[in-house]
Amino acid sequence: MAAEKPDLDAAVARYYAQAPEEERLRYGAAILEEARTRELINRHAPDPPAVVLDVGGGAGAYAFWLADLGYRVHLVDASPRLIEEAQRRAAGRQPPPLASATVGDARALDFPDGSADITLLLGPLYHLTDPADRAKALAEAKRVLKPGGWLFAAVISRWASLLDGLVRDLFQDPRFVAIATRDLHDGQHRNPTDRLDYFTTAYFHRPAEAVEEVRAAGFHDPRIFGIEGPGWLLSDADKRMEDPRRRADLLMAASVTEREPSLSGISAHLLVVAQKPD
Repeated sequence: MAAEKPDLDAAVARYYAQAPEEERLRYGAAILEEARTRELINRHAPDPPAVVLDVGGGAGAYAFWLADLGYRVHLVDASPRLIEEAQRRAAGRQPPPLASATVGDARALDFPDGSADITLLLGPLYHLTDPADRAKALAEAKRVLKPGGWLFAAVISRWASLLDGLVRDLFQDPRFVAIATRDLHDGQHRNPTDRLDYFTTAYFHRPAEAVEEVRAAGFHDPRIFGIEGPGWLLSDADKRMEDPRRRADLLMAASVTEREPSLSGISAHLLVVAQKPD
C-alpha cells in the first residue's frame, strides 16, 4: 500500500514543531519510561537481526537503540522536523545505523506485506483520536508483520492528567481542570492553552479498551503492561534513576505492578504486546 501524506492534526503538528521531543526521554520521569519500555521490548522481541518498523518513532530514540543492538530498523514518523533530526543524527555514523528514516502515516505504511518481524507503535495510537483511525493503524501494523511477528503499541493512561496534576499542583489552573475533567469523561485530551507541558491533542485509553482494540485488529493474545508503575509520580524520579539502588527499586515497583489490573492505570503509559497469528 502506497503511503499517503500524513494527515497530522494542526495542534499536534504545531506541538512537535516546538516541543523538544527528541530530548524528552533524557529528563524527569521519562528516564524511567524509557528504561521500562526497553525492558519490555527486550523481554518479548525476537533476537537481531530481525527487521523493525518503528512507526511514530520521532527522532529515533528507540530506533537507534535497536539498530545498535543489531536490528535492521526502518523509522517512520509524521513529523518532518523529527525525521530530519533522525537523519542528521544518522549522517555522521558509518555504517548508517538506520535502514531508512522517512515521513509517513501509521494508517498507510509504504512497506510490503509481511516485511517486518517487529512493529513499534509507540505514539500513533494516542494521537489518532478517532477509533476508526486507530483501527487503520493497527491493521497496517498487522499487514506489514510476518506471521508470528510482534506488535508493541503504547497508549497513555486515562488517568495520566489527573495524576500529573496532583504531582505538579496544576489544579490551581482552571484551564488544566477543564483538560483533566474531559480526559476522565471521554479520554479526549485537548489543550487550548499555549503551555507545551499540558501536551497536545491525544486520546487517553482505559487499559481494557487498548487491549480490545488490538484484539479486534486480529492480533493473538494481546497483553497490557504498565510501563512506569507508581515511580513516575515521584518528583525526584530522575535523580533516583541515577542511583543504582534506587533505580533498582523503581524498576522493581514497575515490574511487580505491571500486570495487576487494579494498578496498571497508575502508569502514565501502557504497552500492549501481541503477536500476529501464524
